[in-house]
Amino acid sequence: MTRPTLAVGAIVLRDGALLMVQRANDPGKDLWSIPGGRVEHGELMTDALTREVAEETGIAIQVGNLAGILEVPGEESHYVILDYFATTLDDTDPRADGDAADARWVPLDDVVTLELTPRFLETMKAWGVL
Repeated sequence: MTRPTLAVGAIVLRDGALLMVQRANDPGKDLWSIPGGRVEHGELMTDALTREVAEETGIAIQVGNLAGILEVPGEESHYVILDYFATTLDDTDPRADGDAADARWVPLDDVVTLELTPRFLETMKAWGVL
């Protein structure tokens, strides 16, 4: 039996913009979302989030409060994603690396113009981000 995959995401806001990445791989290849990824065995969720954001964007963060939990079942995968609010530790500009094809600060009003991962917009609105 395949079990759900535990993942984390970072909601990082700065100067009216959201830190976002364009996914380089499936699931969601070429779609935009917040940085994050899988929690490895034995890894704390906050450590996984700090690592994933650094790998995908080059930005160091301080993890804050849990924003919410998003469950994404599919035919070939099942993710349980815990999204956390986070703040940057410096003014580093994002650079895409790892699983990200692109990384940038997206003004909040422009988020809706991107090709987003499923349920992203509804989730960010429900959690008061957008």
